[in-house]
Amino acid sequence: MFNIATFLDTCMMRDSTKTALIHPKSGRSYSFTDLYRMGGSLAASLPGMGLAPGDRVVIYLDSSPEYLISYFAIWRAGMVVVPTNIVYRSEELAYVIRDSGAKLLISSVSTRNITDCMHDLCPCLDNIIEVGGEGRVSWEHLTSVCAPLRPVPKKSEDICQIQYTSGTTGSPKGAMLTHGGWIAALQAEAEALDLVSSDIYLGIYPMAHVGISWGLSVLRSGGTYVIMERYHPDEYIKLTEDYGITILAGMPPVIHALSETAAGTERSFSTVRRIISGGGPMHSPTWKKFNERFHIPVINAYGLSETIVLGTGTVIRPEDYPTADEYNSVGKPIGYTEVKVVDISDPAKELLSPEAGEIALRGPAVALGYWNRPEETREVFLEDGWFLTGDIGFIDSRGMLVITDRKKDMIIMSGWKVYPTEVETVLIRHPKIADIAIFGCPDEEKGEIPAAAVVLRNKEESLTLEELASWSREYLAGYKIPRKLILMDQLPRVAGWKLLRRELRELSC
Repeated sequence: MFNIATFLDTCMMRDSTKTALIHPKSGRSYSFTDLYRMGGSLAASLPGMGLAPGDRVVIYLDSSPEYLISYFAIWRAGMVVVPTNIVYRSEELAYVIRDSGAKLLISSVSTRNITDCMHDLCPCLDNIIEVGGEGRVSWEHLTSVCAPLRPVPKKSEDICQIQYTSGTTGSPKGAMLTHGGWIAALQAEAEALDLVSSDIYLGIYPMAHVGISWGLSVLRSGGTYVIMERYHPDEYIKLTEDYGITILAGMPPVIHALSETAAGTERSFSTVRRIISGGGPMHSPTWKKFNERFHIPVINAYGLSETIVLGTGTVIRPEDYPTADEYNSVGKPIGYTEVKVVDISDPAKELLSPEAGEIALRGPAVALGYWNRPEETREVFLEDGWFLTGDIGFIDSRGMLVITDRKKDMIIMSGWKVYPTEVETVLIRHPKIADIAIFGCPDEEKGEIPAAAVVLRNKEESLTLEELASWSREYLAGYKIPRKLILMDQLPRVAGWKLLRRELRELSC
């Protein structure tokens, strides 16, 4: 029996006064003792509000110390965290509360325009705790009023979180994550980053996302977590230099932006020894340019919400670089992960290297399934423990996993299969192109055709479809060349991160 939140107790006992959490925007910092006391007090307050272990609690806050401490409190009380993104509007928030059956919402006075109607929209909701509120149900009161609750013992397979997918393809589904899965995730990420207690991590991933696991893994190792609520390139560089960051949260657009910065920017990154990338494919020219210029290994990670990122996933590490000079791999399994590639139409058929198919993962952090979605669960969570990721890829001759695309993004034109990421990796090399997305548009004759949404390096320049096609013929088979071109100021992404191909199709097809 154990509880994932217990690691906070051990960190406090090891170094009670060490700074664990820094919030530069507000100038606040917290020691491990502060996090233990505040999270423990909130946990002790929850049973008095009519909640019991196993009950669901929705968090609706911006990325902040309050968000993180609420995680610790809910886990500590043996309850289930349901994290939501501050960009949600009222109907989106109400959907998650109703679907999860949450009894409690933790929000802020600054979001009352959204949360005021939740009691009416959500019959299951009993209480709302507000950050910045007043009285006995204010977050500030509840995090200071009680002696810390001892963590409620849980089994490895007990649910501690319902992680809703982004909802970019229909209604969000809640992946049921467990205490044991979270422990596997923190161990695997510490291994991937070679974490030590002197590490200082700059986190830019929304705390509503499983990417918060990287920050938690740093805390578990006794390090310090610096919170950046919203990514801005100039602030990102400044915080890295000001705090002597050793571990950077990154993503493909961030790494691309850094590789385009003015000469001399490297000096601001002199303390950094690792930068994380994930959440989407990184074009190999960008990766190569960044690595050669900054000399900071990119920890290119592969995992999903359903696997708590690296809880069951793969990663490329510095020792893999000598055999990964193509800059296109997400590495090898980590921790207790198994990986295989299966036939898209028959998951019982395993494919041999280097044949491409659907990637399947098996390991301790794979979700138990989707909350209240038995049919969707059966489709991708197989009885023998394998999880069908929906990603297309292959295992190369060195045992390295290469992601080629999402199954749902694959374009079929006159029977030919076009993988958008493969085409993007080539076209990003065009001297006029700063960013690109390939997606399928319906076509009466061919079924689908590949279309390109392009952001130009210089807005004063132009690019025609004919010019792009002519350049592409040297590098791509004819059927892979885009038949349609859309010029954009920027590509649609979730929080500047995950590309929204569906939105591109809706806007352009």
